[in-house]
Amino acid sequence: MNDPIVVSDMDGTLAAVETWRGVLAWIRENHPSPAARRFVTVRLPRVALVKAGLADVEAFRARWLVDQARLLRDLPAARLQDMGDWVTESYLWPARRQAAVDAVAAAVAAARKAAPGVRLVLATGAYQEVGDSFGRRIGADVVLGTPLIVGDGRVTGALGAEVQSGEAKAAAVRALAGDGEVLAAFGDSVADIPLLRLATRSVAVAPDAALRREGVSRGWEILEDA
Repeated sequence: MNDPIVVSDMDGTLAAVETWRGVLAWIRENHPSPAARRFVTVRLPRVALVKAGLADVEAFRARWLVDQARLLRDLPAARLQDMGDWVTESYLWPARRQAAVDAVAAAVAAARKAAPGVRLVLATGAYQEVGDSFGRRIGADVVLGTPLIVGDGRVTGALGAEVQSGEAKAAAVRALAGDGEVLAAFGDSVADIPLLRLATRSVAVAPDAALRREGVSRGWEILEDA
């Protein structure tokens, strides 16, 4: 029997910002290139399509991460953790949703009174090194992030697996949990619905409109922004 888990998303749930912005800021300062300088500008037409509801949000976010990974090509692998730590300490942690961080910690503490082996899992679409760094901040036992491929000591610019978002994230959590119970799950957007459906207790944090509707219809807890 696998130990039960408590799982949380990161972007928008535990931090009120998007990781990609912090990663891009780090790249522009530490691994600059013309492509990095133009990264947002050349993608504005796609952004407009998403905002108009004419393009799939999840596909857009996944493509964004794939494209951003190319900006890291040839970066020494040893610097990836520096990037992760900088993004966490300079960008994510200052913008943390403290109420959500506290709620996750309380859920873990309460669960461990009955089952000491309960694991805290951080499940994020962000690059693994960013997730690892943020995970250390919240005491996560396992971090499921999006890996970057490294070859000959340098980042290749490609991803090592599907972006951990939506159904892919839920599948990764389900595989990790095995026959253990998902006691609680925290998420903020429509992409987190598959994750929240796995849990006995589902908490929508500052939810977007689609997640709010789903949460209300299913009787999920809603933690407003604080």
